[in-house]
Amino acid sequence: MAIDYPLIWAFILAIGVMMYVLLDGFDLGVGMLTTRARSDEERNMMTATIEPVWDGNETWLIIGGGGLFAAFPTAYAIIMPAFYLPVLLMLAALIFRGVAFEFRHKAVRPLTKRFWNGAFAGGSFAAAFAQGIMLGGMVQGIAVEDGAFAGGAFDWLTPFTLLTGLSVAVGYLLLGACWLVLKTEGEMFLRARKWGLAGLVGVSFCFFAVSLATLAVDASIGDRWGFSMQYIDFATLLPLSPVPLTGMALCIWLARDLWMKPGVNSAPDWRPFLLATGIFITGYFGIGISLYPYIVPFELTVWDAAARDNALGLMLVGAAIMLPIILIYTAYVYRLFWGKVKPGDGYHA
Repeated sequence: MAIDYPLIWAFILAIGVMMYVLLDGFDLGVGMLTTRARSDEERNMMTATIEPVWDGNETWLIIGGGGLFAAFPTAYAIIMPAFYLPVLLMLAALIFRGVAFEFRHKAVRPLTKRFWNGAFAGGSFAAAFAQGIMLGGMVQGIAVEDGAFAGGAFDWLTPFTLLTGLSVAVGYLLLGACWLVLKTEGEMFLRARKWGLAGLVGVSFCFFAVSLATLAVDASIGDRWGFSMQYIDFATLLPLSPVPLTGMALCIWLARDLWMKPGVNSAPDWRPFLLATGIFITGYFGIGISLYPYIVPFELTVWDAAARDNALGLMLVGAAIMLPIILIYTAYVYRLFWGKVKPGDGYHA
């Protein structure tokens, strides 16, 4: 039985992207939420929740980008020219954010401190927004001729991609708020619950807005789900309905947990973050259903864009060694720094 290397690598790439979205998503969300801090002490407490893990979280971005380049070079050669500017914006924002993360602790003058605090929050938003723009650009399609990118430098800039950019930023805010519910206590814990409720309302609105806008952008995606503005094909929709229904159920469950007053019978502090993660995963599955088997929608499948099997097989040996190491290291770090953060915690303290 022949091994389907392109499909295996598509799965690895999908896992890498999902891990990046979930892990770096919450620390970008925390970065944006630092604008809501009432004092430097609160802001330092918020950043202390992500200090041990934020560098490691970005490892998955390298796996996603490197995996696309190595395993699907044709897709990489098409996607990168299509999104040069959003990619540069994202990378510059991540770099600027990383610099601000360190410099904000060294700043002495109030004006300089405000600048680096703003750079940290602004870089977090810009990175999230750029990622959402690229997602929207993939969904709306890329112009391809003879296996090469044939569009313009600003094809990605449309009202739809601006909507998806904002939606991803709002989603990361929800993840960040739920992470703060998990990691903080006292007044910060209570305020994080309110931020989580506000983020959940925003995510729900963005979900419906993007879903409706997608039907206008590309009717073929609606056909995959069995519905459009004119009809509903229940034979197609019903087998796929558990994915969106699970997402809606998780939203309701999360709203209930965040709405309940903390106490003996309230939800455990870890559950909101787990539910928010589940909401993102159901959305990720939804995107997969909408686009599979295309890696360049709707032009090239994973098999069309894949490297040769001998190259994919050799790289798979390295992936089989390194991915478990990365997963074990990630789990160890999160286990090591598990627990609530208190005022004064952090490696800059």
